[in-house]
Amino acid sequence: MNRNDITRIPNRNLPSKSAVATYHLPGGGGFLWAVAVSPDRTQDIRIQTLGALGVIDTYLKDAGLDRTRIVKAEIVVTDHDNKPAFDEAWASWMPAGCGPVRSFVQSVMPDGDLIEIIITAALAGARDASQASG
Repeated sequence: MNRNDITRIPNRNLPSKSAVATYHLPGGGGFLWAVAVSPDRTQDIRIQTLGALGVIDTYLKDAGLDRTRIVKAEIVVTDHDNKPAFDEAWASWMPAGCGPVRSFVQSVMPDGDLIEIIITAALAGARDASQASG
């Protein structure tokens, strides 16, 4: 078993879970999974959404990716009625034509958290990397 094909960035507050995990396929490519909440949990849903998306931007950048590589997003909120405000923030962040498959669910979360965003992004494969450098 090769443990080098999976990398993890532990959650700062709970090291037994990861904030980011990547899996590299043997022939190149793979996946990045990440979860984010807003750094400022005192704000409304729109600001918390933008804060969480900013965290995701950092995770993507650190992996050499951008928003266009996101293939799936799972959105968890405390109030489903916040969907229009979320959609507005999301639309201002996601490049047109690059929207991933997305779900939007309501759940109970810790005090102050209004949103949690979980993404799956595709890592560049060998073919993708050679085209980018050519």
